[in-house]
Amino acid sequence: MTRRTEHEADVCVIGGGMAGLAAALAAARHGAKVILMHDRPMLGGNASSECRVHVCGADRHNRIPNVRETGILEELRLTNVRYNPQRSYSVWDTVLYDAARRQENLSLMLNCSCCEAKTDGNRIVSVTGWQTTTQTWRTVRAKVFVDTSGDGVLAPLTGAAFSMGREGRDEYGESFAPEKADDGTMGMTLAFAAREYDTPRPFEPPDWANRYDRCEDLPGGLAEHMWWSLGYWWIELGGLDHSIHDAEKVRDDLLAVVFGVWDHIKNRCDYGAEHGADNWALEWVQFLPAKRESRRYTGRHMLTQNDITSGGRFDDVVAFGGWPMDEHPPVGFGCAKVGLEPAKFSPSPSPYGIPYGVLVARDMENLMFAGRCAACTHMAMSSTRVMATAAVMGQAAGTAAAMAMRLGTDPAGVSAHIDELQQTLLVDDAYLPGVPQRFGEPTMQAELAVSSGDPKPLRDGTNRPVGDDEHAWRCRAGDTLEMRFAAAVNVEQLTIIADSALDRQIQLSHWGDYGELTAPPETLLRDARVEVLAAGQWSPAGKVCGNYQRLIRIPIDQKAQAVRLTIEKTWGAEKTRIFAAYVE
Repeated sequence: MTRRTEHEADVCVIGGGMAGLAAALAAARHGAKVILMHDRPMLGGNASSECRVHVCGADRHNRIPNVRETGILEELRLTNVRYNPQRSYSVWDTVLYDAARRQENLSLMLNCSCCEAKTDGNRIVSVTGWQTTTQTWRTVRAKVFVDTSGDGVLAPLTGAAFSMGREGRDEYGESFAPEKADDGTMGMTLAFAAREYDTPRPFEPPDWANRYDRCEDLPGGLAEHMWWSLGYWWIELGGLDHSIHDAEKVRDDLLAVVFGVWDHIKNRCDYGAEHGADNWALEWVQFLPAKRESRRYTGRHMLTQNDITSGGRFDDVVAFGGWPMDEHPPVGFGCAKVGLEPAKFSPSPSPYGIPYGVLVARDMENLMFAGRCAACTHMAMSSTRVMATAAVMGQAAGTAAAMAMRLGTDPAGVSAHIDELQQTLLVDDAYLPGVPQRFGEPTMQAELAVSSGDPKPLRDGTNRPVGDDEHAWRCRAGDTLEMRFAAAVNVEQLTIIADSALDRQIQLSHWGDYGELTAPPETLLRDARVEVLAAGQWSPAGKVCGNYQRLIRIPIDQKAQAVRLTIEKTWGAEKTRIFAAYVE
C-alpha cells in the first residue's frame, strides 16, 4: 500500500542545486519555516559529485578580481576550503548537506521528485513529490513556492507561463540572438575523470561507443583534447532534442561520445600515444548529464541581452552577474561537422545588476524562481545560467520569500519594500553593485579610533575593493579599533567583514589548474577579542577563535559607552583588511 504524508511550511523550495540551497538557507535564517524538496540524494545540482561542474560566476575564474560573489555562497566555499583541502567532491557534498542539516527552520526532502501541484486560481496550494527511498508520496502545503529546479518543473504543473528555445532577434531587440526564433537550446554535458598509472592501461571501448579516427572529428580538433585528466565541456548534446522529455536518450548518446572520445585518446590519437596516454585509465564517468538550458519562466521583468550590456542598472537590483554571454549552438558536439565553434562568447560587463522582477512570476501570485529557469531571454540566460549567479539569485529569492511571510504579502508585494530587501541582503554580506549598505546611528555617530591606519572606510557601505579603492581599514595583529559613543547604547552584536581574498580563486574545480585555495586565505581574520567600556571600566565581551568566514558576528548584548576590537591573528598574512565594522 502506498504511503502518503502531508507537510506544512511557509516556503517550499523545489530543487536543491546552488540556487535552491541558497534560497532555502536564506528563507530559514529570516524566520520562515522552509521545506527543500530535491530529487537527488545530495545537494548542489551540477556542482555536486554527480556532475562535478565548477561554480563559476562574475569573477570569471578570477580573471576579474574582487567581483566574487559573497553572502551564502562565500560562506559555503570558505567552509569547503577549511574542511576539504583534498578537493573531494564527496566532501563538498557533505559541506552543502551539513549547512542544510544544521539550519534551524529548514527540513530536507531528498530523493523526492516534484510531480504534481494543486492550484486555486492563480495561487499554488500544494506540491506533491514521490520519494523513491521511502516509497512515499509527500505533499507540501506552503504560502510561497520557489522553483529552483533548473527545469522549471512547476511551470507545466501549475500553468505558469514559460518559454523554451531561442527568441528571434526582433522580439527583444537582441543583436546577438538568431535572426528567427527556433526551438534550439544549449545542450548537456557528460564528463569523465582519468588517472595516470605506472604501467600501461589498455582500453577496449564498448561496442556502442562512437568511433573518432581523426582529431578533426572532435570540436576544436587536437588543441581541445590535449589535457585528459578530466573530460570536456564540449562533449555536449541535446540542444536539438527536447532537453527534458528526451533526457534519457541524450544521456545514452552522450555516453557513446564519452567512450568514443576516450577510445580516440587511447587508441587513435598520435598526440596521445606520444604523450603518455597509454598509462592513463578512466576513474569516473558522469551518468547524470549537466544541463544548461530548458524552461525559462515569464517574470515581472524579462532580463535581456540589452539589460546586461547596459550594466543592469535597476532600482530594484537584488543580485548580480558577470559571466559573458556564453552561448553554445544547439548542434553541440556536431559543431565540427557544420563549421561552428562549440561556444560563442559575447561581451558583457562584470558586474551587472539583476532586478527583483526576474525572480517573481508574472501570472502566479505566490511563485518565485531563481537559477537557470529565472525570467531571462535565451541570450541573457546564456550568462545568468552559471551557478554562482544562480546562488546569489537564490539568496535574494529566499530572503524575499521570508519577507513576504513577515509582511503578510505576496512576492510581488515585496517590490514596495525593495529598499528593505536590499539592505537585508547587504547585512547578510551579499553584494549589490551601486547599492551601499547603510548603518545605524550608533555606528555612524560613533567616534572611531584605531592604533594605526584610516578607519573611515569601515562605514562607507562598500564592503569590498572596487576599482582602485580598497574600501578597507588596513591593519595587522595587535591593532585595535575603538567605537566610542556619545552616550551609552545597547549593543547586541558587533559585525565585521573580514578579508577573504576576493582577488584569489576559491572555486572547487578539477577542470584545470586555476590555482584555487585549499586552505582559508592567509589574509582572513582568525582570532580577535572584543571588549566593552561600561561605567568607566573595560571588560571582555566576546572573542573570535579559529574563524574561517568573511562575515563575522560577535554577540555582545550589553550596554556600552565604547566597543574595542583587537586583531590577534590571521591565517598567516602579516597584514589584513577589515571592510566593515558596525554595531547593532
